[in-house]
Amino acid sequence: MSGRHEGPNGADGHTGADEGHTGRATLTAVPPQSPAPTPAPVPPRRVGVARWAADLAMGARFAVNGGRESWARTIMTAVGVGLGVTLLLFAASVPSMDSARNERTNAIAAFGFGEEPKAGPGTIRLAQANTDFRDEDIQGMVMAPDGDRPPHPPGISGVPAAGEMWVSPALKKLLDSDEGKLLRDRFPYRTAGVIGDSGLSGPTELRYYAGITQKQFDHVTSDYRIERWGATDTSGDELDPALVLLVVVGCVVLLLPVLIFIATAARFGGERRDRRLAALRLVGADTQMTRRIAAGESLFGSVLGLAVGAALFLLLRESVGGASLGNLSFYTSDITPALPLALAIAVIVPASAVAVTLIALRAIAIEPLGVVRNATPKRRRLWWRLALPVLGIGLLLPLAGGFGADSSGGDLRIYQAAAGAVLLLIGLTALLPWLVEAVVERFGKGPVPWQLATRRLQLSSGTAARAVSGITVAVAGAIALQMLFASVEAQSTEETGQDPNRAELILNAKVDNGAQANDAFARLRATKGVRSVLGITLDMVSDARSKKKDPADIPTDSLTVADCPALREVARITSCRDGDVFVIDGDDSYLAPEDRFVKPGAQVGLTFRDDHLPSPDQKKPWTIPGSATKVKPRKDPTGATARGILATPGAFDIADLPDAQAQAMIRLDPKVPDAAEYVRNASAGIGPALDVIQLSSTSQTSEFQTIRNALFIGASATLLLIGASMIVTTLEQLRDRKRLLSVLVAFGTRRTTLSWSILWQTAVPVVLGLALSIAGGLALGVLLLKMVGQGIVVDWSGLAAMTGIGAGVILLVTLVSLPPLWRMMRPEGLRTE
Repeated sequence: MSGRHEGPNGADGHTGADEGHTGRATLTAVPPQSPAPTPAPVPPRRVGVARWAADLAMGARFAVNGGRESWARTIMTAVGVGLGVTLLLFAASVPSMDSARNERTNAIAAFGFGEEPKAGPGTIRLAQANTDFRDEDIQGMVMAPDGDRPPHPPGISGVPAAGEMWVSPALKKLLDSDEGKLLRDRFPYRTAGVIGDSGLSGPTELRYYAGITQKQFDHVTSDYRIERWGATDTSGDELDPALVLLVVVGCVVLLLPVLIFIATAARFGGERRDRRLAALRLVGADTQMTRRIAAGESLFGSVLGLAVGAALFLLLRESVGGASLGNLSFYTSDITPALPLALAIAVIVPASAVAVTLIALRAIAIEPLGVVRNATPKRRRLWWRLALPVLGIGLLLPLAGGFGADSSGGDLRIYQAAAGAVLLLIGLTALLPWLVEAVVERFGKGPVPWQLATRRLQLSSGTAARAVSGITVAVAGAIALQMLFASVEAQSTEETGQDPNRAELILNAKVDNGAQANDAFARLRATKGVRSVLGITLDMVSDARSKKKDPADIPTDSLTVADCPALREVARITSCRDGDVFVIDGDDSYLAPEDRFVKPGAQVGLTFRDDHLPSPDQKKPWTIPGSATKVKPRKDPTGATARGILATPGAFDIADLPDAQAQAMIRLDPKVPDAAEYVRNASAGIGPALDVIQLSSTSQTSEFQTIRNALFIGASATLLLIGASMIVTTLEQLRDRKRLLSVLVAFGTRRTTLSWSILWQTAVPVVLGLALSIAGGLALGVLLLKMVGQGIVVDWSGLAAMTGIGAGVILLVTLVSLPPLWRMMRPEGLRTE
């Protein structure tokens, strides 16, 4: 057999010719003999469970008692496996984290939909009072009890009294800080207590409950009553199929590199371990026994890695609990792995370590005098490596254009999509060693560092390919995920119709009369950071001449009172002065043609009942001037279209409006920091729960924002794991080459030459791996876009960013490995025990 034989002393196994014999050789005739009978083949013995257990236990003892080299390999394996197990345990905690958060969110929900209960001893009056502070969302609610037995929100001991508020720990910390000094002016309440954990969705949530008087509700635009807190669980509501696919592919992309690295960590120190196992052959161990002992060594390292991973998980769990990204935060108690998933990790990780070791030893013959490896490695077969991605594509193609199209087979389609993505990405990992081998065997002459690197790759390309397999899968998955993400983001983003160039903020306030509306507009104009305020006052009017007896059947329309600049924001007016009246001439009126009563000379009613329906007793009708001009409507900055009557203050007295609402369109001064915060503070002085809207031209669904934040968290954790795992892998490879590096230095090789050779050894597999990941990522991305029925659009800048990140991680790992490399390039490394 062509190969190299590593004996105990590094010889090639050839003992040489006999020495000391002289004279002439003598030929002696040997009589022919009959051939010896061929012995019957000995059937292989079946190895029982007890033998397996004994050999695995012996391997575990060697891992502990095998000296410094064995302990070094065991520790490296444990650290590598531990890093992967840590991330798997966090992934296994996601179901419990989501369940606990949804349970608390549902408990604090207070919906006012459906039939509102009548005021009584067991009801409470509520209004949403949410606000924003810079980039933070603050959830708030004002309330007033209707009786002596009102339901109180979870997390607090009772309903806050008027002028008091309960705040979350995070909001209390913000209000007490120097940063929250500006925010304190927005809450004219005394802090009565801190909301408990049961009343918050997460530890970093900013939330408050404030008590106001029943009279103050007269200035609240939208209020309602409830008789209990909490809502039914909505966590099972169906997501959009594109979002489901985004979640599935995200999980595959984030977890697959972890599993690949765990399998790679189980092979740390393989060459040194194989040389140690050769000694066992001298004492009678057969090949199968040595493989079982090697599996026991890997099994011990993986079990120790489980313990390391569990310890790291418990340490990081304390720091992750209470951390926040976007609007997502979790308590430490939420981060608990689901029991079935935790048991699966505890079983699969050691089992995979044993399986990987046994598969790796199939290509090696461990003989009593050393380890035999083929000098010219057997070429890797391509057919089965291509079969994996082809099978993955075969699973994904039937889903093109129909993923989640109907409810039948929904779960099966999810599993099919996940299996197809896994097979395609694993196929890239399987193709990488073949691609590296096929390319490096064609390398020829070049500088000394290049020759050292290419010769090492030609002799052992598998090790180099395994080192970058994780980043290859991660980059390929990230490219596909980015393509799908861009498509889903476009689907989840819709145009709001708002125009932030005309007004940045909109404030709506309920007022009693025109004086209050004008006072609110004056306060806003005097607020720091406000450039201009266009104020309009709105109310409903009814047909004063209607003969219908049921008030609900009387036609109603809108009346808007504002000055000329504000009216030009809601209608196409060419000429306007104070005292003018305009009538919207639009074909999109919600009224039937026979019910349209707003026209010059018509009489409109201004009296409404408590339920906001027009009163049949029209005491104060108002006649639209015959000189009123018909104008076309124009969408206001919020995207709404005005209708009905437009009047200037000189033509109509706002004091005559019975149920007026003031709306301010505000433009800010970009030179004033926190201008929007000053406006929100001013709104708190106008009313207890004013709705201040930040205009934006687009909006995204909350489900997409949650999934985006979760994927960002997972991607960050996976990227950190890949970086840490590659550092461990590189250090392990350098440790295996320590003696070889010392020999080269002792013979006069320059350290810069060796450093460049190490860099080339890393760069060649990296370039090939990134090229393969780009091709595979684009293929998977195209299939995913076809599945959700979207056109193929490649974001080349995003693709370049993903590839650059992958290359940057590898470059960083290489730079980190240079100091240990230089320490190993010492003649002292030739010493042996």
